[in-house]
Amino acid sequence: QIDILEDPVIKNVIVLQTVLQEVRNRSAPVYKRIRDVIGNPEKHFYSFTNEHHRETYIEQEQGETSNDRNDRAIRVAVKWYNEHLKKMQDEEKIQVIFLTNDRTNKEKALEEGITAYTCEEYIKSLIANPDLVDRLACVSDEGKEIESGKIIFPEHIPLSKLQQGIKSGIYLQGTYRASRDNYLEATVWVHGDAEENKEIIIQGLKHLNRAVHEDIVAVELLARDEWVAPSSVVLQDDGQNEDDIENEEEKENILKTAVNKDMLRPTGKVVGIIKRNWRPFCGMLSKSQIKEARRHLFTPADRRIPRIRIETRQADTLEGQRIVVAIDGWPRNSRYPNGHFVKNLGSAGDKETETEVLLLEHDVPHQPFSQGVLSFLPKMPWTITEQDMKYREDLRHLYVCSVDPPGCTDIDDALHCREVENGNIEVGVHIADVSHFIRPGNALDEESAKRGTTVYLCEKRIDMVPELLSSNLCSLRSNVDRYMYMIHTLILTRNSRCLYVDFNRFLSHRLAFSCIWEMNHKAEILKTRFTKSIINSKASLTYAEAQMRIDSATMNDDITTSLRGLNKLAKILKKKRIDNGALTLSSPEVRFHMDSETHDPIDLQTKELKETNSMVEEFMLLANVSVAQKIYDEFPEFALLRKHPAPPPSNYDILVKAAKTKNLEIKTDSAKALAESLDKAESPTFPYLNTLLRILTTRCMMQAVYFCSGMDNDFHHYGLASPIYTHFTSPIRRYADIIVHRLLAVAIGADSTYPELTDKHKLADMCKNLNYRHKMAQYAQRASVAFHTQLFFKSKGVVNEDAYILFVRKNAVVVLIPKYGLEGTVFFEEKGKPTPRLDYNNEVPSLTVEDTTLCVFDKVKVNIMLDASNIQHQKIRMVLVEPKV
Repeated sequence: QIDILEDPVIKNVIVLQTVLQEVRNRSAPVYKRIRDVIGNPEKHFYSFTNEHHRETYIEQEQGETSNDRNDRAIRVAVKWYNEHLKKMQDEEKIQVIFLTNDRTNKEKALEEGITAYTCEEYIKSLIANPDLVDRLACVSDEGKEIESGKIIFPEHIPLSKLQQGIKSGIYLQGTYRASRDNYLEATVWVHGDAEENKEIIIQGLKHLNRAVHEDIVAVELLARDEWVAPSSVVLQDDGQNEDDIENEEEKENILKTAVNKDMLRPTGKVVGIIKRNWRPFCGMLSKSQIKEARRHLFTPADRRIPRIRIETRQADTLEGQRIVVAIDGWPRNSRYPNGHFVKNLGSAGDKETETEVLLLEHDVPHQPFSQGVLSFLPKMPWTITEQDMKYREDLRHLYVCSVDPPGCTDIDDALHCREVENGNIEVGVHIADVSHFIRPGNALDEESAKRGTTVYLCEKRIDMVPELLSSNLCSLRSNVDRYMYMIHTLILTRNSRCLYVDFNRFLSHRLAFSCIWEMNHKAEILKTRFTKSIINSKASLTYAEAQMRIDSATMNDDITTSLRGLNKLAKILKKKRIDNGALTLSSPEVRFHMDSETHDPIDLQTKELKETNSMVEEFMLLANVSVAQKIYDEFPEFALLRKHPAPPPSNYDILVKAAKTKNLEIKTDSAKALAESLDKAESPTFPYLNTLLRILTTRCMMQAVYFCSGMDNDFHHYGLASPIYTHFTSPIRRYADIIVHRLLAVAIGADSTYPELTDKHKLADMCKNLNYRHKMAQYAQRASVAFHTQLFFKSKGVVNEDAYILFVRKNAVVVLIPKYGLEGTVFFEEKGKPTPRLDYNNEVPSLTVEDTTLCVFDKVKVNIMLDASNIQHQKIRMVLVEPKV
């Protein structure tokens, strides 16, 4: 009942140590929430260490279970408190009320003269706060089952039997991933190293058997003749009638169409739940049509989550609002799980509310930094001291500059380039020395590690570190003093003039970590060194400004000369990478132009990449590779690295088939072969084809991940064709880079180590959190773009635009609109309208609608509008205009 305890109405509570220990063992998230409540001075919650108090500690009696002993310990502590408070000389008598949902414990408490209630009884007695009742969690499913009582789902096998079955190989354990496009389908990613049956398809309501997205489940494989292929049908659960199981069976039959035997995949059914990963879900109330009903369905914002049945007396108030609901249980005879109302976020469609929803839904920590965290920030005004300079090189004389997107304030990299006396070129990458300000193990460090990454939304930035660091002390803006880490590279050139350029994001008089190379004019590295430094950024440029300087016939100052040197070397470095097999992929990125007063998007266009984008990228990549090699050489067991696994061959099927439709061959046996195939895949009559192929290739890729070198032996980065790689260049916005800075500092003798830095198991756990946070940040950013795109088309009205078909489904095509970098689905089945004749060919792939055949990469014209008929899932609706069907 943590939602009840968090409510502002509930105050003056004592939580016993016995209870806290049990909560900690059962649920780490709930334990953290109760600790946070205890830490809130306004709530007057206190923890009492009854297990260490002379008058409340008890021994376990012979024949007594540990559970019964704990129940008795709780009752002893309640009685002691009652007696203790009687001794107080106070006019008002204080009574201790014991709340428990354990029926037996309550009965024994009442027998012993203790005032005891269940949580439900107590909350219902607070008549001044009737809304609290909605927040009560269902303790059990008794009395909550739908009236029909019809058994819908098979019984879950008990955990003890599941564990035996997994051990003997009868069942497989894995993570359940529901489909966004088809509510009757899911996949289970099997845990373990076995290559066989790694991904198991689950189809149909009974086989899904009450599993919820991200649960850890046990699966039983079906016989081979029952295996199915992944569905190409888009099915959304839009029914209101929870008893309409026959309708579900009809929909399941749609999935069972004849398919090529080669497409069949291992198929199974969920037989039990090993661990529930339920969280509070955002969404909207689907109000019951029965007048004055208390039972309603809640529709989550995430289509992968089933609807949830809740009881509330506030239905009229909550209609049209974004609310949060928690699941309590899912009985066998209920089509949907039972849950309870947690809180109201605000009106649907409101910008602030929708931003809050997408942050909650993607588990992005976004609360203001606590005073405990802020207390570890440097006291202002902050200045560089003699001690700070002890292990640093003074590089303030260098012509360092940063190059970033417009409006960027969290600048964590800068560059310089100059000729040196021996005719070589020195190049330096200077990175903000964030690890100087965030010391291991304090509250600021722990909060940064938990957040893992800065999250960039269309109008908002959720910082990983407080603003004093992200936009001030660490940010490498020009004309400001700071420290940095820097990489210097020397490059040979024909004349002996010195070129200085500070690249990426370095600020004046800042602390930095620098990586410095000496190179020849072929961009071959002759020497590499690393040093903590102090730099003075001479210019903070945008990509466009830096490009303008490079292209200018009249500008020849030191910064411009430095930029030209960097650009020339970057082109050579990029060619070497590509020759090595590095992939150049494509992903449409959009930029919104906002109204200065309303902050609504007034224009939407794809981002234009300039040479300077590539220039910065090349030196950041080079710095990351150089640092990765250094920390691995020094710490072969504890280096934090980043790898990009090669995709399994089956991932490329869609790409190979799509290219074949244009008589092109894509080879996928290695990254180099793929890169060369993509370079050759061009059509004089269809210039955009190559971009489409690269976009499609991006979809075939695996996710890049952080890992600890001592826990893995595959270091290769497939996309970059690099044998080793890490992240060093963005410590203001990525926690992984802070750890890499700490490792590098120890490696060069600029800082001391600490136990967690050389514990590979703790580093592996940290990598797991960082990978999760990066993935969630990516999804949150996409959701923010989608929401702002809807706002744009809401004001724009209906438009017709050219598009290209990216994917073909059984009843729809997915198209890309290059002008807006927008992707959407064109459906050919509409409610209330006759369904056209559809013929899907997976081999081509193509979809014939009546007499019109649509293939991947076909150019079409679509009508784009905002469909606001479903306020919760407002979406961009696309209708095919040309060719007419």
